[in-house]
Order: sequence, then structure tokens, then C-alpha cells
Amino acid sequence: MLIHHATVVTFDETQMILNDGAVHIDGEVIDAVGPSAELLARFPDDAERWDAGGLLLMPGQICAHTHFYGAFARGLYIPGPAAKDFPEILEKLWWRLDKALDLASVQTSAEVCLVDAIRNGTTTLIDHHASQRAIAGSLDAIAETVTSSGLRAVLCYEVTDRDGPEAAQAGIDENVRFQRRLAQERARGDAAAARLAATFGLHASLTLSDGTLEQCAAAGERFHIHVAEHPVDEVDSLAKSQQRVVERLHAYGITGPQSIMAHCVHIDAWEMEILRDSQTFVTHQPRSNMNNAVGVAEVTPMLRGGIPVCLGNDGFSNDMFSEMKVADLLQKVSHHDPRYLGADQVVQMAVYNNRKLAGCFFERPVGIVAPGAYADLILLDYFPTTPLTEANLPWHILFGVSGGHVHSTIVHGEVLMKARMLLTMDEAEISARSRTLAAQTWERYWAMSQDERVTR
Repeated sequence: MLIHHATVVTFDETQMILNDGAVHIDGEVIDAVGPSAELLARFPDDAERWDAGGLLLMPGQICAHTHFYGAFARGLYIPGPAAKDFPEILEKLWWRLDKALDLASVQTSAEVCLVDAIRNGTTTLIDHHASQRAIAGSLDAIAETVTSSGLRAVLCYEVTDRDGPEAAQAGIDENVRFQRRLAQERARGDAAAARLAATFGLHASLTLSDGTLEQCAAAGERFHIHVAEHPVDEVDSLAKSQQRVVERLHAYGITGPQSIMAHCVHIDAWEMEILRDSQTFVTHQPRSNMNNAVGVAEVTPMLRGGIPVCLGNDGFSNDMFSEMKVADLLQKVSHHDPRYLGADQVVQMAVYNNRKLAGCFFERPVGIVAPGAYADLILLDYFPTTPLTEANLPWHILFGVSGGHVHSTIVHGEVLMKARMLLTMDEAEISARSRTLAAQTWERYWAMSQDERVTR
């Protein structure tokens, strides 16, 4: 395929912009980028041609931390008084909802999120899953949906002690089994396996015993865990180990250059030093942090210190352009300083650091328009009303572009959406099935909530 007459934003180290640019795709890989006239002459006959008509072409967005299983929380009535803090939100909403899911609702939750991702141009998603009464096979259910959607994803199951030792062991087993399955499929050259990857999921220090952490450290090599999202995580860690959360996890080998620590809102300077020295990835989810009123992560000092801070959405919409805007605004208002963070640093997180993180999991680069990278591309009908240059590109991204501008989405060389028409997923059918399964899940959730109130 040859896409031509596009405004191509490469997001390489120079943020090059080709005003009449073209991209040639060979199979799943980009093999040429350059001026339209040059590539049209170079590939005269052997390519399907797509005249972009001046659309903006850039790499697909990457989400560094999300929760597909949270899709059914939208509009859910939570019985009793409103949760007053994050620990109550966990107990009243998330830890009941994840136990109300069955494998069918796990799969449909993922489908709902993947439709949203395609529409908003998010092509790679790093998911963190929980369904405590449907653990075995849950990652297969999500993987099947990712495969059929055409998107790219990194999956894991969150191990936790909150539902007893048998459930904790089942979570460990699910991570190990799924990693082995993917390794076998990749060894066989399975094409779909190239768009899937695995890491080892852990919930948070506050729900993990020393024994379970030791088991997980022995079973995994790279990890994905929530860290100090609320002060209770630090309080619990100090009580258990006389160490703060990052120190405790580091002692078990959970940190490292392929591990992900989500949130890190309440870590201190010494914990930041451990993260920097171990080159552990941190993911920032500003919309979620605001919604849960947990505080504001010190993103600017972490970036300044060399910590690879990435951008996720924690299960909010997969419009990562919105997440970028909120990341910038939150830092400014929380520090009472309009100079804080800035669009260039937001792009550093959302594009360059997210790309580095995704590079831990896939054989070729994603998040860049360059020969040799996977052809994960989006076209946007963003026609700037002011000059667009390499120097001001981040400010156009923050103050001009939105997920609503996404016109077409391509992953692994396959067109998933063209001119806003989904080609791999039936949105109407998925939405109808989701309403039915969500209602059933809510019934189980409400029954569980009633049983817990009676017990108390």
C-alpha cells in the first residue's frame, strides 16, 4: 500500500513533517517514507494507492496502562453512601465488579474498549486484567478479541491475595500459562502472536504478602503493578516491611528496565532514585487520579531525573489526545505555575517514552513512521489553521488535535477503520451484546453488594 499526498508526522527524533509526504507499506512493515512525487515514481505499479488528500498521518497512539475489564462500570449504580476515598472505591466498586465478571463479559468488555481504541487512533494497549471468579482462560478471552480486532496489546493478570491463596495461585498460573502460550505461538511463526505480548501482573503491594511476592518474582521476569496510587499503599508497606512500596518491590526484583509501575503518586525522592537507577517504567494516568482524588504525581521531577514516565488512561476512554491535554493542565493547576510540564514534555511521555516501553514487547518499533517499523498508523482530518512546524508540533497536538479527528486507523499493515467506518469490528452488534452482558454483570454485582451488607 502506498499512502500519498499526506502531511506526514514521523515522530522520529527530529519530529520531521513532510507536507506532501508518502508512506509505503510492505506487508506489516513500513519500508519507505518520503515526498509523494518520489515514492509515486518509485512504486508505479505494485502498490495499492491511497490518496490521503492532505490528511495528517502519524503513528498510532500507545496506551501504557489500561483496564479493559472496567468497561461495565459506566453508569453502574453503587449501593450505599458514596465512597469517601480511594480504598472505599476499591472495595465498593472495583473489587466487587471484577468478581461479578464471567468469561463472556470479560471478552465483551475488551471488545467495547477496542472499538473505542480504533475510533480514537490508539493502536497499542497495555492492559492489566482482573476477574477474580473467572481467572483461568481470561487472558485467552481477551487475546481472542485483540486478535480479531487487528489491534496490538500487552496482557497480564493481576495477582492479589485479597480473595485468598487459591485465587492468588490461580492468578500466578494464568500469567505463566499465557506467557508460555505466546512463546509457543511465536516460535511457530503464528502471525497473530506478533501483535500480542505478555507481562506478569500484580495488583499492588497492599494486597500482596511476602510469600506471594516471592512466588511471583520466581515465576516472572517483567512486571506490571500499581504503586502508591493512594497513601494507604505506603502505610501498608511500612507496616509489613519497614520499607516504602518501591523499596519493598525492589527487594523482590519487581523493578527493572521492562517492568511497569502505574501511578507512583505518593512515592518519595528515594523511591524515585530506585526507579531511575533500575530504569523501571512509570505510567501516569491523570484523568483517573483526578477522578479518584488520590493526588498528583510529581511527573516533572521524575522526567527531569531521567525516569521513563509514560502515559496511560487507567480504563478511561482511549482518546490519548485527551489524556495528554489533562496531563499538562493538571500539572499546571496543581503547582500554580503555567510553566509546569509543557506540551513538549507531554509528547515525551506519550510518544517517545511510550514507544520505548512498547519496544520491550514487540520485535519491531511502533509509535514511529520510519522504514523497518510496524505499519501502525493513523490519519486525521486535522487541517491546521496556523503554521505547523517541527518546533510547534507538540502544541498543535495538545491544543488542536483530538481523538475526534481520527479518520482512519491501520495496524500491522491492516486497515481497521477507513473514513470512520470500522472494518474489523461490528460496533452495533458489540454494543447490543454489551448492554445485555453488562446488565447481567450488574445483577451479580448488586447481589454481591447486598450479601456483603448483610454479612456486616
